[in-house]
Amino acid sequence: MSSASSFGPSRHFEAWWNRSHLGRPLMQVMARRDVPLEGLERVPEPRTPEGLHLDVAAKAAGQRNLLRTHLFLADAYPNLSVNIGPGSLATYLGAEPAFAWDTVWFHKCVSDWRAAPPLAFDPANPWWTRHLALVRQAQTAAAGRYLVNIPDLVEGVDILSAMRGPQAFCMDLIDEPEEVERRLAELDRVYFDSYDRMYDAVRAPDGSCSYTAFDLWGPGRTAKVQCDFCALMSPAQFRRFVQPWLQRQCARLDNSMYHLDGPDAIKHLDALMEIPELDAVQWTSGAAKPDGGWDGWYPIYDRVRRADKSLWIALYDGGFEDWTERADRLVARYGADGLYLLFPTMSEREAERLIDHAEKAWK
Repeated sequence: MSSASSFGPSRHFEAWWNRSHLGRPLMQVMARRDVPLEGLERVPEPRTPEGLHLDVAAKAAGQRNLLRTHLFLADAYPNLSVNIGPGSLATYLGAEPAFAWDTVWFHKCVSDWRAAPPLAFDPANPWWTRHLALVRQAQTAAAGRYLVNIPDLVEGVDILSAMRGPQAFCMDLIDEPEEVERRLAELDRVYFDSYDRMYDAVRAPDGSCSYTAFDLWGPGRTAKVQCDFCALMSPAQFRRFVQPWLQRQCARLDNSMYHLDGPDAIKHLDALMEIPELDAVQWTSGAAKPDGGWDGWYPIYDRVRRADKSLWIALYDGGFEDWTERADRLVARYGADGLYLLFPTMSEREAERLIDHAEKAWK
């Protein structure tokens, strides 16, 4: 897989982004090989949380082992991420990351927006230079066997909240709304200064790329967009501080998918659906909630489809028969076009059954 020109799922992903006819849903299907291709490499155990997240050599060895032990079927494709947590952009602007075994968070670095310098891309920032070097190292190690993803930069309000601290930033929205808007305009430029350089580091010769999180490939500049902080915002605040910047961001991207995170974010769905440049929506139901196939989520999906946007839906509760049954109902309700279904890793036999069923029943 040296370029997207030989990348099998490309035509299917293009159809999904465009809500055009594919013949079946876009599908991520991974299967455990009955017999591994060859002996596995030894992958050293990380000694620190930082090593867990940023040791490219260990990540590359793990990815090679994954290729030996798993099949990537339907539209699944192998890809590798190197992230300084969800919101790497904050580190390029002065926030120090705090690495944990299960996540990365950021130390706040702004005590007063009015006293802080303008937000600007700094090519000499130590976290930026290190991160770009790690991504380039990963790209070299991939050697065309898998794709290296654009990191999870994150944008807008989520980055300002990370830099300021969520509690203080809640007050900023009330006490200093014009200052917040000024910082959002600065941050928009920083985002694309960073995104464009990362895109250039990993893009294929035809301009396609893969974005970290949610297995997203696109024929052009592709990204997941979000505002997890919106759970703490009113609809009026979302329309003022999030919607305009998301629209600008989506207009500059070729393919964009919004990460709608949890029940407290649903109140902003109407404002999101008013963004014509947004292509797709991914729904995360939250801890201890049913997976994406639960019919209780249909009202969300109905609103997304009425706005003519694609759906990303993960199925993982129960076993193989449960996944297939929920997928049957989703395809019956929404059709195959603009539907991306992601399944848990399964056996080779189950994968064969699923793909055969998709070809026969989901066209």
